[in-house]
This record gives sequence, structure tokens and C-alpha cells, in this order.
Amino acid sequence: MEYINIGKIVTTHGIKGELKIISNFDYKKEAFKVGNKVYLGKEKIEEEIQSYRVHKNYDMVTFKGYDNINQVLKYKNNPVFINKEDLKIDGYLDTDYIGLIVYMNDKMIGRIKNVIKIPNNSLFEIEDNKKIFYIPNNKDLVEKVDIENKIIVIKYIEGLI
Repeated sequence: MEYINIGKIVTTHGIKGELKIISNFDYKKEAFKVGNKVYLGKEKIEEEIQSYRVHKNYDMVTFKGYDNINQVLKYKNNPVFINKEDLKIDGYLDTDYIGLIVYMNDKMIGRIKNVIKIPNNSLFEIEDNKKIFYIPNNKDLVEKVDIENKIIVIKYIEGLI
């Protein structure tokens, strides 16, 4: 199994076992579907989602078999993971890009070190010989993504780098 961190349980809500999760995961609606399995904490304790709703900036969940705040207090401040294989999504996760070698005009320009979230998009943080630069993750800039061969090809734009 490949676990993906999709958020963190920050506190409880009410007395019926509902939990507040803070998450900036792109595919929350897929990850938090009723019936999905999530894995909690360092031990990756498996729980099944019984209910899901959004409240303000939080993702609110209850787990099957829990109906009391005292039963779920143990999960407070724990990370929430999902098995990557359980996600049914089109496209790539941010974690898929990390480590890819970036090419522009058939020339290697670096390796993706990180993917940084910005409003409505994300940036590839690319490192080459101790220099770091940023390129938007934009379908108009990305020509090709080859996860198997760990390659991403970016269109040449004068002054981009």
C-alpha cells in the first residue's frame, strides 16, 4: 500500500463523535466519500467513513462504529492517510511529481523537489546545482509527464528560467 497524507484531525466537534479535519488535498471529495477507508496516525489505524460534510474551512467526518466524543478523542492531532490505490482520479497527485527530472528543449534543467500550493494552482519547485526556481503547474506549460521514466517536459518560454 502507498499511503498519501490527506490532512490532519485538529479537534472534535459536538458530542456525537464528529471530527474536524484540516486538509488542502486536491481530491477531498473522492478521499472522504462515505464508505472509504482512511488510515489514522503513525500506526495507520484503519477506519471507515460513515459521514462527511464541509463546515467552514474544515472537512467533518464520523467513523463507522463511533457515536460518542470519548471514543474519538484518541484521534485528535493525528494525520489522516488514504491508500493511493483507493483513489479513483484522473490526473496526477502532487506527490507523483516529486523527483521527476525536468526537461526543456531536450535539455535537463533540474529535478522537482517540491510542489507548492498557491490559490487556484501549484508551483513546481525545481532544483539544479543548488539553484532553486519555480515553474507553474499549468497544462499550457507542461508538454509531457512520464511517471514511469520519471520525466516531465516543459514548453520553452523565453525568460521562464
